[in-house]
Amino acid sequence: MTAPILRDQLLAELRERIEEVSAEAAARECSAGAVLVDVREDAERAPGTPQGALGLSRGFLELRIGEQVPDRHARVLALCGSGQRSLFAADTLRQLGYCNVASVSGGYAAWLAAGLPVQRGALDADSSERYSRHLLLPEVGVDGQARLGASRVVLIGAGGLGSPAALYLAAAGVGHLRLVDDDRVERSNLQRQVVHADARVGMYKTESARMALLALNPRIQIELISERVLAANVERCIATADVVIDGADNFPTRYLLDAACRRLALPLVYGAVHRFTGQVSVFDARRAESPCYRCLFPEPPNAADAPNCAEAGVLGVLPGVIGLLQAAEAIKLLLGRGSPLIGRLLCYDALAASFRELRLGRDPACPGCGRDAVFHGYEDIAQICAG
Repeated sequence: MTAPILRDQLLAELRERIEEVSAEAAARECSAGAVLVDVREDAERAPGTPQGALGLSRGFLELRIGEQVPDRHARVLALCGSGQRSLFAADTLRQLGYCNVASVSGGYAAWLAAGLPVQRGALDADSSERYSRHLLLPEVGVDGQARLGASRVVLIGAGGLGSPAALYLAAAGVGHLRLVDDDRVERSNLQRQVVHADARVGMYKTESARMALLALNPRIQIELISERVLAANVERCIATADVVIDGADNFPTRYLLDAACRRLALPLVYGAVHRFTGQVSVFDARRAESPCYRCLFPEPPNAADAPNCAEAGVLGVLPGVIGLLQAAEAIKLLLGRGSPLIGRLLCYDALAASFRELRLGRDPACPGCGRDAVFHGYEDIAQICAG
């Protein structure tokens, strides 16, 4: 028996067992509380889907339907492009224990022909394929991915921390990245600054990073500011950001960023590394309970207490760990999901393979955000930690 004949026979058998409803009837049932499951593939749903439908590709139906529709007695309607795959999907649902299932006759084509409400897709076919694993997460989905695509993140530093953070933010589809760094690529950077390459030694780090990021995801926008962050330009560097990532390697820049993010009410994702240890936190001036960077470091330490990487060394993979944690915190902030590291300092020891969390409360006497703090303007304090 040929494949088309076998398929037609299977469809005929399914139609004897599976209830079918018209698109109009399905719309009425949805208004009354039924769950409509669009079982087409992500790329098929990208141009549009029935208003209020749950997008769940047939291949993932068994894995995900229980999370999305835990009630096995709920009325569930399966819809595909033409009404055939939905019969198989409805049969699968019955085998999974759903006892009130139907297939939408004619599928999405019939839904459109009937002029029923449609939710136009926020993602095109390329994005639906590129971010398909995000779309499977209820915490992200189409709406969350569209939100990432409309977001703007500023990365201060395209070095050890900025490299992994930028790579994963670009891969995640954050639509606009601004890279701020005045350094050029050196061969000694390559042990940890993985966004760069040997062939680009001598190039501005911002331009080198842009080449790598666009090769990874050509659909995002990259803006470059090949300047050092100073009092005169700090607000311009971070203006219009949704999140700022601190990948700086010196205290003067961090104090400027902290002051500017407080002034502009922008969340700042802090990260730092030293030899085999690193730390991450989030300072969010939009939240009254959030401490700021100066709650952690009220005044700059002296040079002896803050040796730079060129003097003290750093394990090459350590900035990767910390930079990825910063990227994760940034994505959580952009999506409004999870619990960001506000009021918490996460410390990592690579030699001990251990994480430790310290509570970081807001200091009432903090010179930056305390009750008596006064802003006297931005100040370029003496350089402490370079390179």
